[in-house]
Amino acid sequence: MRTPVIAANWKMHKTLSETAGFVKEFLPLVRDLDGVEMVICPPFTLLGAAGWALADAKGKVGLGAQNMYKEVQGAFTGEVSGPMLKDVGCGYVILGHSERRAIFGESDELVGEKVRVAYTHGLIPILCVGETLQEREAGQTDAVNRRQLLAGVAGITPEQARSLVVAYEPVWAIGTGRNCNTTDAQATIAAIRTVLAEKFGQEVADAVRIQYGGSVKPNNIADYMAQPDIDGALVGGASLEAASFAAICKAGK
Repeated sequence: MRTPVIAANWKMHKTLSETAGFVKEFLPLVRDLDGVEMVICPPFTLLGAAGWALADAKGKVGLGAQNMYKEVQGAFTGEVSGPMLKDVGCGYVILGHSERRAIFGESDELVGEKVRVAYTHGLIPILCVGETLQEREAGQTDAVNRRQLLAGVAGITPEQARSLVVAYEPVWAIGTGRNCNTTDAQATIAAIRTVLAEKFGQEVADAVRIQYGGSVKPNNIADYMAQPDIDGALVGGASLEAASFAAICKAGK
């Protein structure tokens, strides 16, 4: 049985005081919640503060980063390494988000390098895949996801793959208010699991948790979680308010 994982991607939002306020409000709301793993992924500047604040959660709420570079150290201005993320308490890192691919030009191959490096530093990758509206309308959804997924997991072992989290985020649904309907999301995520089975075997594929992301809200998360292959959500805008994210976590059990 796969334990659902609900992750908050705050993107470029919040200050130190706002982070402290969020955690103070959020933790009591989920204190008695079991059967779901919760992760908060704030901007780099807030990782330390969030980690300290989440210490009161006693492991119930994990800390994740939104990105990392493939190198351990060096002349890479503006980048952050895996050891740096571990040092502030991160257990997860989001890699290959569509905004990183589209805005910052990250290739499938670079994302795969980052995934491999994340494992060497004890970080669990949340590997994002997903098609644009143009690709979807051209019937390329499964082909795009296959390409991004196989590049992302190239070179990792089946044992590493067991702990992988994949986030299927149709690009056209991110931040637009247009969520993918549950039938299509289930079919696409089932196809992703099939690719994992081809690569690593069915037993490993059955262990991998696959999230849906894209305009997830408290009023639609339960419908996604009712699908057999959907194991959680990567939540953007609706994770910025403590009550909203807590409601999603509760419905995501």
